[in-house]
Amino acid sequence: MDKVIKQLTDSCGEASKPLIERGVKQVASLWENQDGDQEVFAAFCMENFIADTAKRNVLFNKLQRSFEVLYGNFNKMGMDLRIPVDLSGDELTPVDEMFASFSPSSHLTDDMFSNKIAFITMLNFPFYTLTEKTDMGKTWTRRNWAYARMGDAFTSRVPAALNQKVTEAYSKSDMYISEYNIVMDKLVDASGKTYFPEGMKLITHWGLRDELKSHYGKTDGLPKQQMVYSVMKHIINQSIPEMVINNAEYQWNPTDNKVLKDGKEVTFTAEPDRRYEMLLNNFKAIHATDAYYPALPTYSQRAFELSMEIPEQDVEKLFVSLMTSPEIKEVAALISKRLGRNLEPFDIWYDGFKARSGLNEDDLTAKTQALYPTPAAFEKDMANMLKKLGWSAERAEYIASKIQVDPARGSGHAAGAAMKGDKARLRTRMADNGMNYKGYNIAVHEFGHNVEQTIDLYDIDYYMLQGVPNTSFTEALAFLFQKRDLELLGINDNNPDKEHLASLDAIWSCYEIMGVSLLDMQVWRWLYANPDATPAQLKEAVLRISKEVWNQYYAPVFGSKDEPILAIYSHMIDNPLYLSNYPVGHLIDFQIDGFIKGKKFSSEVDRMYLLGRLTPQAWMQGAVGTQISVDPILKAVDEALKVIK
Repeated sequence: MDKVIKQLTDSCGEASKPLIERGVKQVASLWENQDGDQEVFAAFCMENFIADTAKRNVLFNKLQRSFEVLYGNFNKMGMDLRIPVDLSGDELTPVDEMFASFSPSSHLTDDMFSNKIAFITMLNFPFYTLTEKTDMGKTWTRRNWAYARMGDAFTSRVPAALNQKVTEAYSKSDMYISEYNIVMDKLVDASGKTYFPEGMKLITHWGLRDELKSHYGKTDGLPKQQMVYSVMKHIINQSIPEMVINNAEYQWNPTDNKVLKDGKEVTFTAEPDRRYEMLLNNFKAIHATDAYYPALPTYSQRAFELSMEIPEQDVEKLFVSLMTSPEIKEVAALISKRLGRNLEPFDIWYDGFKARSGLNEDDLTAKTQALYPTPAAFEKDMANMLKKLGWSAERAEYIASKIQVDPARGSGHAAGAAMKGDKARLRTRMADNGMNYKGYNIAVHEFGHNVEQTIDLYDIDYYMLQGVPNTSFTEALAFLFQKRDLELLGINDNNPDKEHLASLDAIWSCYEIMGVSLLDMQVWRWLYANPDATPAQLKEAVLRISKEVWNQYYAPVFGSKDEPILAIYSHMIDNPLYLSNYPVGHLIDFQIDGFIKGKKFSSEVDRMYLLGRLTPQAWMQGAVGTQISVDPILKAVDEALKVIK
């Protein structure tokens, strides 16, 4: 290695030495016996290092074009293979699950190293650490950033078989969650009374949570909310009768945990810790790849430093600073006063600050069902929505034409394309009688994702910069869209306090999801400390940690101890360490929303999201002139509390 660095420096000049050293050392770090002996290594480096700026740019353009072809088509294949499990339709069969678990790109990294495309990329466009990107990126041009993102393409050499096992584990946990529904009209109390309309079927946790949130402000809402929370606790504890999951044949009293059929109590078997088995299987599949990331040997490190590009300790510090702020107790006292009762644990989802909280949801549902009886109707109206948000007719049609809407089997999600010519997918849950308001609100959120995915793919200056710094940034735009859902329905909120209410809503949303994120982080630390755990042991650990996080950050505010509610989130099971992106997304959303006040929404969205995949703090500096912080939201809440009594 030293010999090659010296020969190349002698040949290319001292000015090229820093790049030569970095490139040669990184190639050497992943070069294996099957790639060739020392002579082959030396010859490869000598023949393929490019010092000439113009020629290096030619190589960059050829690489990024080919990567778009590969990444784009593999992404499309994966999405299309998942159609039977992601979209509503026929009953699932084992072969559907097999295809959904199949990763067409699992051998791509192996192949790229075998034919040495990976090595020529690393040699000429080496990887920079997060610290280096943060320091050096302050003076980088757009091309420098694109070169650095090219360097992120090959930082490990995970065998294809292990990549495939990760895909299989993720797919199985995703299918488990997608099929985990509670038949709400079969829930009864001790007297046999039902509380929910016939045919209501809700997915955990999203559907249950949103149903609970919808009952704030209703005279008969509290018993329904308490019943939903009882359901959640049985799911968390795995004391839920297995026969009531996605099954309308039985009635279930979740308060007493009794199952009935034809009015008579029947014996049942509880779900056998399958929820925690799914989480454990994801951990095991990921843990098997750790050895191939010598610089970042745990998934927790990679999730934050590689994916989010904010160190875990910095994220945790950000969350704790907000959760322990005096403003939280003041907002909690205000909520308790508004409710006219002491806070219940599920009031982490208090929804009374939103503009729609004063509106009748049945009326909103009647409106959305009339407008959107089918996914095609929502797709047809997307350009019109964008025009309402300020985009020109031509630009609105351009963006909307690159988004496809499909009926989701599960809760729904947004999935971006990875090459020009392909469409982003908006997969949304649709009832037989059309899109209800809850579904519409979620669909508008997902639409925000799709708009981001379209802008920073189709209009970006370099393919290697397509996308956003991390998923918090796409969540931020999704939140910005979601909070404008009534505006898109043509309903104007003339409440003079709406901005103050929005600030209160934002901090309470952050408080809720930050605790769940801290739980997620701590569970993964426990998994690494206990890699041979059983599902039962993992369950006990999750329950214990959830109560510890609750007792530290929520019990002083709510007045109740040992609540497990934070462990209900489905993301913990099917999307490892994703949850932290939500609260960071809320903070970014709040900062962006404050910055664009008085400016044209559409123009600012186009400007900001064309920054592409910089590091998070570099993106924020370019977008709003400041870094990610809790200070703006705390300041706004202080002002709001002076007004909202």
